[in-house]
Amino acid sequence: MNPYAKLITLTSLALGTTLTISSNHWAMAWTGLEINTIAIIPMISKSHHPRAIEAAVKYFLVQAAASASILFSSLINAWSCGQWDITQLTNPVSCLLLTTAIAMKLGLAPFHFWFPEVLQGSSLTTSLLLSTVMKFPPITILLLTSNSLNPPLLTFMAISSAALGGWMGLNQTQIRKVLAFSSISHLGWMTIIIIYAPKLTLLTFLLYTVMTSAIFLSLNESNTTKLSTLMTSWTKTPTLNATLMLTLLSLAGLPPFAGFLPKWLIIQELTKQELTPTALTIALLSLLSLFFYLRLTYFSSITLPPNSTNQMKHWYINKNTSPLIAVLTSLSTLLLPLSPLILSTI
Repeated sequence: MNPYAKLITLTSLALGTTLTISSNHWAMAWTGLEINTIAIIPMISKSHHPRAIEAAVKYFLVQAAASASILFSSLINAWSCGQWDITQLTNPVSCLLLTTAIAMKLGLAPFHFWFPEVLQGSSLTTSLLLSTVMKFPPITILLLTSNSLNPPLLTFMAISSAALGGWMGLNQTQIRKVLAFSSISHLGWMTIIIIYAPKLTLLTFLLYTVMTSAIFLSLNESNTTKLSTLMTSWTKTPTLNATLMLTLLSLAGLPPFAGFLPKWLIIQELTKQELTPTALTIALLSLLSLFFYLRLTYFSSITLPPNSTNQMKHWYINKNTSPLIAVLTSLSTLLLPLSPLILSTI
């Protein structure tokens, strides 16, 4: 991509995100979402591959429909109560339409089908932006309107996302699709607690962003997009592959790592709200996601599968690893001892 075009795109992306998360007016929030959508589309289609163009068209259609639904829900709410403030969402039809539109933007089940296809058609760097930065403005709108949302609908979407994200990620061989279904499953964890503890949702999203950034940057460093490539990537970057294994285990939520912290707090909060069956259901559904995380770690660092590979082993080892990967990996694996400090800040 041309450096000037890249600068304009990244500036527009930062502007749209900042505009949405800092606005209290529906029109300004909608404007920020539209700027974000227009800014990310050139980054999706920059490779000029038919798969990338298809992903850009799918992303544009879904985001345009979701943005139109958000604008329509704000118009209905302003018509009924005369308020354009985001926090003053009182109309029931507007609440239902807004929840559906935000679910489309985030990729929550049952509106999740576009997200794995778009990530598969994008580069690893663009997939990182789609999985983290592009989800922050819709989650901010959900946080601002959390008092007006429908708890049964959000619980249904959250459990469906956790189930489908784990179930559909089991038979994938493309790592970007595996991480897309992982994102859908984590969104289910964020959504299920947003009414009862919005700050906990924000903490979960921030930790998810750190762990996902470490994984995507590590995969981009070794140019790994498939399981078959992951099996031989240890010849290129052995140390990076070992840290990738630890970050994947952290994203799975195993207790020694930082990824266990949000799941532990969410289950604890659901139990306090007397929603023990819901907490038990989503905890059991996370075992599906744990299976394909363990499969990724098995292929990356533990051992090779008992079959031959047609790919040649890489002889060149890249020693110029970005220091950002080391920082993000350390945060992804070692934040659990600092959990009392993190809990005191929220």
